[in-house]
Amino acid sequence: MSGIPHDHYEPNTRAEKWLHNRLPVVSLLYDTLMIPTPKNLNWMWIWGIVLVFCLVLQIATGIVLVMHYTPQVDMAFASVEHIMRDVNAGWAIRYVHANGASLFFIAVYFHIFRGLYYGSYKAPREVTWIIGMLIYILMMGTAFMGYVLPWGQMSFWGATVITGLFGAIPLIGESIQTWLLGGPAVDNATLNRFLSLHYLLPFVIFGLVLVHVWAFHTTGNNNPTGVEVRRTSRKEADADTLPFWPYFVIKDLFALAVVLTAFFAVVGFMPNYLGHPDNYIEANPLATPAHIVPEWYFLPFYAILRAFTNDVWIVIITSWITGGIVDAKFFGVVAMFGAILVMALAPWLDTSRVRSGRYRPMFKWWFWLLVVDFVVLTYAGAQPAEGIWPAVSLIGAAYWFAYFLVILPILGIVEKPLPEPQTIEQDFIDHYGHKDDGAATGATASNPAE
Repeated sequence: MSGIPHDHYEPNTRAEKWLHNRLPVVSLLYDTLMIPTPKNLNWMWIWGIVLVFCLVLQIATGIVLVMHYTPQVDMAFASVEHIMRDVNAGWAIRYVHANGASLFFIAVYFHIFRGLYYGSYKAPREVTWIIGMLIYILMMGTAFMGYVLPWGQMSFWGATVITGLFGAIPLIGESIQTWLLGGPAVDNATLNRFLSLHYLLPFVIFGLVLVHVWAFHTTGNNNPTGVEVRRTSRKEADADTLPFWPYFVIKDLFALAVVLTAFFAVVGFMPNYLGHPDNYIEANPLATPAHIVPEWYFLPFYAILRAFTNDVWIVIITSWITGGIVDAKFFGVVAMFGAILVMALAPWLDTSRVRSGRYRPMFKWWFWLLVVDFVVLTYAGAQPAEGIWPAVSLIGAAYWFAYFLVILPILGIVEKPLPEPQTIEQDFIDHYGHKDDGAATGATASNPAE
């Protein structure tokens, strides 16, 4: 947050000066911990530390698991059972890793929807938002490839279905699918490729996380009001902010402890609750499961994928215009990836001058309907593609695209926002009834709930 006046690290001893002139790592750590942070952050800002913890947890447990895993189709399933039964604490490491992926996605969805509500994607934070969406896409790819590794029934058939989607791309689809699989079908080459990428991508994500943190440290943290920190003087900046250490570090660590209490309760007492029982059956290319579903965190986009069938009017018209080149399968693939793309384009689709949803009365209704829509799509994606569920998925997909492509641009024109506070300090006083000074700062700012 280079534009906000604050104290910087100054080496005192000869040893500190020697190190600082050659590798200013202490300075970097100090400036990160003491970075001025808007004092009115609420509890929705705790998901960043949960996400960092999840990434480190997944890398650490993954390194241990790969030491005992055998990436060969005749031995992969047995090697997972070996980890569960014979490796010291292997069952715990595997359950922590498997459920850690779920916690990772729970945290990232809260993180994303918080950003959508408080306008964290708006200028000057567009690049920060785009980097975050790239991290999300890599998370999805990493999780998908990791789900294939146990080589159970759902692993095998899930890989078959999802990689088959690339075959729907006109002209080049089959070549891409073959390249991805390493052959004509899901087999040993696929397993080796997916293991390699599943091991590599978390380190790419880690690098992007560092860039993500660097980006929002440069532009400054958003806050519930959407009002920027004053930068004209040191006194004004101090009135709007608090150092990240100790106030927000302690708050984040407390929140992390609460989240991990629930997480380890799941790992200890219901570790397979979010899994699929068919994945405890070894992969059999000759026996197709009755209902193939991906992991729960893919279900909203899986529902969008399945929503576009040959009897949907937009698919019929598109197929007729393209002479049959674009069919329902291809349209579903485009819609699935398009659903992520429109979310990434939110900084340019939202035309409102007001950043925070707290001061946008019409926006609130549409936003919370989007949250409900996301939950409904998640549930619909887990149901068989029959009965009312294709129609529910289609309506959910239609609203998802309408929210970003139609509602957000129009709301910025027709909506009359509520008055915003002039400063972050004023918002803090409105909530806590006094100015932040001395002991009062330590008493109130460590619990900046909205």
